Amino acid sequence: MDFISTERIWKSIAAGMCGSLAHGGLMFLKERMGWLPGFQPYQDLQHALSVVVGSSVQPALLWLLSFVNGTLIIGLVFATIYPWLPGRSGAAKGLALGAIGWLAMGLVFFPLLGRGWFASDAGLGLRPAGFSLVMVLAYSVFLGIAYAALDRLGDRGW
Repeated sequence: MDFISTERIWKSIAAGMCGSLAHGGLMFLKERMGWLPGFQPYQDLQHALSVVVGSSVQPALLWLLSFVNGTLIIGLVFATIYPWLPGRSGAAKGLALGAIGWLAMGLVFFPLLGRGWFASDAGLGLRPAGFSLVMVLAYSVFLGIAYAALDRLGDRGW
């Protein structure tokens, strides 16, 4: 199986973009609807990066980093591990990736940002953990559905 073919790369980027758009849409709704105003992971990341680089980091840069990460990096990783993820459908494989991503976010990313495991130190109970699960699954399930659909099209010679 050729994991670095041009076809596999464009499929992973297109699918990653679909996942990133789903994630971005959910984050837009979060902000617009006022959901969990005390849980601002992008602001936490902005603050952490500002400390690391020694100057302020623009919010637009964080959105760009998130989009590039979701579109390119995670998309390529997903395409590479796709055959080994559990499940028969793209949605199921995306769900598996999302569960892994949520665990990594909750056990590594949030503690690094000073929010504790699964953002438990945000003072909002289990809601940040639940929202981050929905956020990650929105990305990963859409990624999986899109990748599987593009893979099927490729099998038909499109």
